[in-house]
Amino acid sequence: MEEHNIGIENLPKVKRKKNKKLAKIGIVCVLVLVFLVGDLIGRGGFNIKAGSLHLSSTVHIPALSVGSARTATDAFDYSSVNEVYGLLQKDFDGNLDHTKLLDGIKHGLVSAAGDPYTEYFDPQEAKDLNDQLSGSFTGIGAELGTDEDNNIVVVSPLAGYPADKAGLKSKDIVAGVNGQSTTGMNVDSVVRKIRGPANTDVKLTIVRGSSKPFDVNLTRQEITLPSVKYQEDGNIGYLKISQFTNDTVDLANKAAAEFKAKGVKAIVLDLRGDPGGYLDGAVAISSMWLDQGKTVVSEHRGSTVIDTKYATGSNPFKGIPTVVLIDGGSASAS
Repeated sequence: MEEHNIGIENLPKVKRKKNKKLAKIGIVCVLVLVFLVGDLIGRGGFNIKAGSLHLSSTVHIPALSVGSARTATDAFDYSSVNEVYGLLQKDFDGNLDHTKLLDGIKHGLVSAAGDPYTEYFDPQEAKDLNDQLSGSFTGIGAELGTDEDNNIVVVSPLAGYPADKAGLKSKDIVAGVNGQSTTGMNVDSVVRKIRGPANTDVKLTIVRGSSKPFDVNLTRQEITLPSVKYQEDGNIGYLKISQFTNDTVDLANKAAAEFKAKGVKAIVLDLRGDPGGYLDGAVAISSMWLDQGKTVVSEHRGSTVIDTKYATGSNPFKGIPTVVLIDGGSASAS
């Protein structure tokens, strides 16, 4: 089960023209745009550098650059994109939002690479991710996942937060957000729609068992969660890491000191539902068991080693029998 902590917008609808011929041209233009951009992008991987994109009579894309490892023959020819944009300007019935067009190109560029773990974030999405990695974000206070039928479900509400106070329960199906069905949406998309500024409302349509669907109105609030929880059960230490965020290493070191003081003889490291986070944090946690200089992770591009991360040697758990728990929600750094 894929799990996410949740604590965001739709493109404007296309206005249809009464003239059927022009309406068909507009639809064909959009389809051609999607096809051509996807075809151009799918031919190779590229580094994306931060920058601004500008649209006038043509589409200029200085924010996209070919990495130093690429040859001149790999460079993009954007002329077909400009041609499609020209058709949109000429025949589209409605107002063209340049910002959203550019975001669509960027989303399509990354998506066409075909890697489900590579995703383009617009500024708001990037902010949401950074907030989550800081351990503080705004939302309703629940974990979302998927069931065997790919429904979006509540994994568990967090005690004391809006979802819990509203009575949401584990296995509740989130069938809609603000009146929009979640059918066919992935967890990340639903999370982004549920999150938003603190003290604003979001309406969820909930299906519980065989009961009739019902709506729940929730007021978002700031959610602050430590990424590490720990306790002792006899001489066994339990260490739960929910995500690798800013506070993970410090909290894990506190756990190590307490385990040592209490004579812990074995450890359970729980990474279930941990979607990842900062790689350096994962390296530091691994170093709590490994000798200095041991390879923790090596990054390759083809046969070339791009980067290698090594254990630091600060290994308070070295030699202590350890069981690691993972599930389908354990990913990336975990």
